[in-house]
Amino acid sequence: MQWLAFILVPVVLARKNVLFLISDDMRPNLGAYLGPDFPSPVYPTMHTPTLDALAKRSLLLKRAYVSQALCNPSRTALLTSRRPDTSHIYAIGPYFRKYGGNFTTLPEYFKQNGYRTIGMGKVFHPGSSSGNDDPVSWTDPYFHAHAHYKGDHRSWTAVPEERVAQQPLGDTLLADNAIKVLQDVAPKAKSGEQPFFVAVGLHKPHLPWNFPARFMDYYPLENIRPPPNYFAPVGMPTVAWHNFSKFAGFKDIKSLGLKDIGNINFTFPHNLTLELRRAYYSCMSFVDYELGRVIVELDNLGLSDNTIISFWGDHGWQLGEHSEWQKQTNFEDATHAPMMIHIPGLTDQGIVTEQLTEFVDLFPTLAEAAELPKIETCPDNSQNVTLCTEGLSLMPLVKNPNTTLKTAAFSQYPNENDGDPLTGKAVMGYTMRTDSYRYTEWVKFTGGKKFVTHWNKLVAAELYDHTVDPQENYNQALNATYANIRKELSAKLQAGWRKAMPVGETLSH
Repeated sequence: MQWLAFILVPVVLARKNVLFLISDDMRPNLGAYLGPDFPSPVYPTMHTPTLDALAKRSLLLKRAYVSQALCNPSRTALLTSRRPDTSHIYAIGPYFRKYGGNFTTLPEYFKQNGYRTIGMGKVFHPGSSSGNDDPVSWTDPYFHAHAHYKGDHRSWTAVPEERVAQQPLGDTLLADNAIKVLQDVAPKAKSGEQPFFVAVGLHKPHLPWNFPARFMDYYPLENIRPPPNYFAPVGMPTVAWHNFSKFAGFKDIKSLGLKDIGNINFTFPHNLTLELRRAYYSCMSFVDYELGRVIVELDNLGLSDNTIISFWGDHGWQLGEHSEWQKQTNFEDATHAPMMIHIPGLTDQGIVTEQLTEFVDLFPTLAEAAELPKIETCPDNSQNVTLCTEGLSLMPLVKNPNTTLKTAAFSQYPNENDGDPLTGKAVMGYTMRTDSYRYTEWVKFTGGKKFVTHWNKLVAAELYDHTVDPQENYNQALNATYANIRKELSAKLQAGWRKAMPVGETLSH
């Protein structure tokens, strides 16, 4: 009967781990996104071999949109799967557990299901925005790298290699720590005793753009081009503008004595624009390098075959397009960001989808990919519901990347000069990206104890036809030939995200 005893020995099946990788302020300037036209007349050939290789074995979401183009609201939406009007997070500073509800976060959900959850760097927005990195989400003490090189308060610095060797930059220290953590969690993960959820939040390419000097070699200045659309959209309402005057605080910018920085259609001198764009690209390559070190260690430890790798940037970034800089708008360049998900055994050959997706979709997607209990759709009022989603799982795209999961992606941004949407009256810009259009309505909004969107109090509207104007250079909202289209888009925008899902009837509560 020895054979019988042998077959009765229980087999421990290791659950899938998660390596959760994040970059701050990264727009989708990656080879995997910009396609076969490299080198393009506008963008140089990007040196991002790590992310390009990861994309080739991932579900690559080419049209993923953030809930709001600002760090804290965007990260809160992704990590709770609740949109800003549910979390009540519209700015840097407020904490969703205080103003929205005691929502279960993505890492917290994995923790509740027996995972060892370890965070480092910028995952949640740090400080008061997350109660100091949302302690309940993690099983281990949180790690921050404190050796940030400030670059003498300049907007960018190609840091000499000798100095980098003596004082590693913050993202290098984060990658070092991530490698140590992976080495620590590997034995129990491989034996099946305890899976891990390791979150690594790199800080770049957030300003200031400081990077080891060698990365600038990939981008000769003569290969850098100015943005294709140097000026604000024709017909753009002033309420849509973000004043980027904080650039004037950087020592190198201040020394130029430029006036009107941040005003509509202000442009930096041509050579300065090229230098800033080059510095951003160099910083992206630096981030890619550090991510590569972490992923290589995952391979070296024999964990790749059972570890989901998720990568995302928290929102886009404007590099002079529309004469805008930073994020903080509802334009495509601000709301569109990179996202890819590698699921061993399912995405190894690479899957590319052009379907509209949203950052609130990542939470239920990772839960399903790891075979955790399904996350149910939130009811209309979910303030007292700890666990639910205002997105949906993207796993159907793994089977068929042409599956239409939703017909629009929704974002929003409050006008920064018109009040506080958390506590008082404000103007909120609600924007919607469909397959062919971007439509935005700026309306009166009341915060406080009751959060009310006054759709009948319209301040301004924007309509950009992506079939003929993919750079969003011409606002057609007042163009009579678009009147019927605008009427249809307005109804769709106001109906909201639930009605934009083909499976929508089952999402209504």
